[in-house]
Amino acid sequence: MTTSASKRLLLIDGHSMAFRAFYALPAENFSTSGGQHTNAVYGFLSMFANILAEEQPTHVAVAFDVGRKTFRTERFPEYKAQREAAPPEFKGQVPIIDKVLGELGIVTLSKENFEADDIVATLVSEARAEGGFETVLVSGDRDYIQLVDATTTLLYPTRGVSTLTRFTPETVEEKYGLTPELYPDFAALRGDPSDNLPSVPKVGEKTATKWISQYGGLEGLISHAEEIKGVAGQNFRDRIDQVRLNRELTQMVTDVELPVGPDELVMRPIEIAQVAQSFDELEFGVNLRERVLAAVPTTGAPAPSAADEPAEVTLSDEPLDAWLTSRRGEGLALYLRGNGAPGRGDAAAVALVDKSRCGVQRDMVDLSPAEDAAFKLWAESDSPKFLHEAKQAYHMLRGRGITLRGIAHDTAIAAYILRPGQRTYELADVYQRHLQRHLGDTSGQLSLLDDDSSLRAATAILELSAELSAQLRAIDSYQLYSDLELPLVSILAEMEDAGIAVDVSILEGELAHFSNKVTEVEQHARQLVDEPALNLSSPKQLSVVLFDKLKLPKTKKTKTGYSTAAKEIETLAANNPHPFLQALLEHREYQKMKSTIEGLIKTLQDDGRIHTTFNQTVASTGRLSSTDPNLQNIPVRTEAGRVIRSAFTVGEGYDCLLTADYSQIEMRVMAHLSQDEGLIEAYRGGEDLHNFVGSRVFDVPIDQVTPELRRRVKAMSYGLVYGLSAFGLSNQLSISAGEAKKIMESYFERFGGVKRYLDEVVEQARRDGYTSTVFGRRRYLPELTSDNRVARENAERAALNAPIQGTAADIIKVAMIRVNEALHGRASRILLQVHDELVVEVAPGELEDVKDIVEREMDGAITLLVPLEVSAGTGPNWDAAAH
Repeated sequence: MTTSASKRLLLIDGHSMAFRAFYALPAENFSTSGGQHTNAVYGFLSMFANILAEEQPTHVAVAFDVGRKTFRTERFPEYKAQREAAPPEFKGQVPIIDKVLGELGIVTLSKENFEADDIVATLVSEARAEGGFETVLVSGDRDYIQLVDATTTLLYPTRGVSTLTRFTPETVEEKYGLTPELYPDFAALRGDPSDNLPSVPKVGEKTATKWISQYGGLEGLISHAEEIKGVAGQNFRDRIDQVRLNRELTQMVTDVELPVGPDELVMRPIEIAQVAQSFDELEFGVNLRERVLAAVPTTGAPAPSAADEPAEVTLSDEPLDAWLTSRRGEGLALYLRGNGAPGRGDAAAVALVDKSRCGVQRDMVDLSPAEDAAFKLWAESDSPKFLHEAKQAYHMLRGRGITLRGIAHDTAIAAYILRPGQRTYELADVYQRHLQRHLGDTSGQLSLLDDDSSLRAATAILELSAELSAQLRAIDSYQLYSDLELPLVSILAEMEDAGIAVDVSILEGELAHFSNKVTEVEQHARQLVDEPALNLSSPKQLSVVLFDKLKLPKTKKTKTGYSTAAKEIETLAANNPHPFLQALLEHREYQKMKSTIEGLIKTLQDDGRIHTTFNQTVASTGRLSSTDPNLQNIPVRTEAGRVIRSAFTVGEGYDCLLTADYSQIEMRVMAHLSQDEGLIEAYRGGEDLHNFVGSRVFDVPIDQVTPELRRRVKAMSYGLVYGLSAFGLSNQLSISAGEAKKIMESYFERFGGVKRYLDEVVEQARRDGYTSTVFGRRRYLPELTSDNRVARENAERAALNAPIQGTAADIIKVAMIRVNEALHGRASRILLQVHDELVVEVAPGELEDVKDIVEREMDGAITLLVPLEVSAGTGPNWDAAAH
């Protein structure tokens, strides 16, 4: 047991701080690949780590509410009755926080019929009675002020969960002019809107403070009630019973029967592997995990053993050229350290380890000419190389004029295939995740003379290459890794290195155009509401104009007021047309285009080309994403999008750009997976799919399928791939839910294979815990069995979508590999992949040959039950090459 002199008790109101964390971080940025939102979990644990590190408690407990029904609601049914139900994104997060805290050795408590503050108050009372405790409370509920005394401090959040104000008896008196003991009297008189406790009209905080101070408390005030003059005095006398009830409800209970006392809250040793597994399941990165683990005492836990770190390596002092020559053809682990920002830049230091655990490490600037030449020869050879994030290594070496070849393993890619959807695939994360071993800091300094972190990193890569390969083989995913994802690394690296030429004058012209449009529509919007200083980007100002001045229907309520988010405004405009709403939507669209163009211009390099980054380990479905800049989100069908695409041109020394894409690839995959006879018939017969389906669904001849009927069928066909409901279809098509339901019923009646497939794929995924593409790519969806409806329904939609979108993603990847191989020996090269489209830069005299290659290899990427259809076009720029 801890000695009395060093006992420091930390008590946290779990629900209060979880809610604070939820609103401090955007829910849309924190969720697992299966759909479970985690922003409250992340924010709570981040706050928890900070408090543990700063306060250094020896004893800890977190108290949670059980439900809304307590003894207080029995006494006063209106108590907290005004509070809206928790946002659906919040649901399911408190049990996760509770689980992780348990794994961290933290006691969590809750009690039927009582609130968290009653549990905390009881523990505070018991700690005072036992003596020897210094207590720190954490809550966003000001009622906790009543517990503050010489040994009890309150940390109250004033901004999110990162900024906490410390309340001591002195600071309470300074802020409220009252002692902590009198605070409940003041709160009862003032009322509390957050708890729905009525206030006394005309009695604000200043008056309440004055009265309570003057009469020494609420009872003294009541006994002198007749002396108080004016309207406020009469209002008080009329409501004395309510004020007494407020006081009763504000008072925290200090004798709740609990299973543990303060001395039993000492922090227990933890199982690091279990905590790491939970953080992986939540898809949190190494940063938060390390912060939390560093803050949790491990007294009594076994000391780290040698097995917790990479295996010992014999460090060779041989010259690098001799070391490499004696290992020609062997598989070697390679770790590079850059001289600055990761990506395109010189490699500053290198570490190599062979399979016998013999290693060498060097600063690149210290290499002799012979060593430098030997390293270049080895790096550009086919000798097997094991790396982590090999594409990044490729760019680091390109800065030194070296073209990396022979990539035999990329442990980041392997880890991604095994566990898609993780927040990060940094080496330390992957090492902990799959080997439960700690790598430590590998950032180090540029000089390696007194630093072995790069050598440890290379050794970790060597170990992971063997372990991850075994894990991939165990789930029949090794071929996906070795034949599809791994060859793609070099292709993507070459595409990024090549970049695509840009006519910056076109972009600058469009930037000026949209800058003017932003200004014009902003002035117009201000005139419409007679607000010359209105900032259309200010949610607060917009809220006043929309809901107070224009009296438009209220949107979804958020913590800061009524939502002015894009989706809410679009819905508002659709249901309540107004010139100002139209102007607002136009302003946002123009502003978005302006920002897109600014981003493109900013990333233009000195060579006159934009070099995007293709990410292989981001999308859980296997799709590539594009960043810095994102070239996959440029509009295709709008005039502005076409102009922007026209700025991407053929580079000097090349003849033209060729674009080729798959027609309706996801619907063709749907036809194959569902084996629906109707869809297969349409594609095999060369019919226009949407006209064919429209004819069947609406029971009209194909030549009588109107554009509107075709639009409805198209929306539904693609929507089904993403789990579209009748309600969703009705919103999308602006028709009644009943009409949408009839369309879907008619569709499923005539295309029963689709209905059967959609039902079966979710149930199969629920049984297996994952979905799978035609190529064996898995997406794990544990939320399919979640008690949280929102997370479960998100996972069900993902289960519908993942096999179709994932297979389509795999097909274009296969096509890229085939096209790249077939182009070998030619100067033409692939520049971009945009979902189902490839962009190729064609060298002089190679157009006819290249066009044949691209169409043939894309068409041959896979054999489905229905034919693939590849369309190709050429032109001097990306837009002109469209087809």
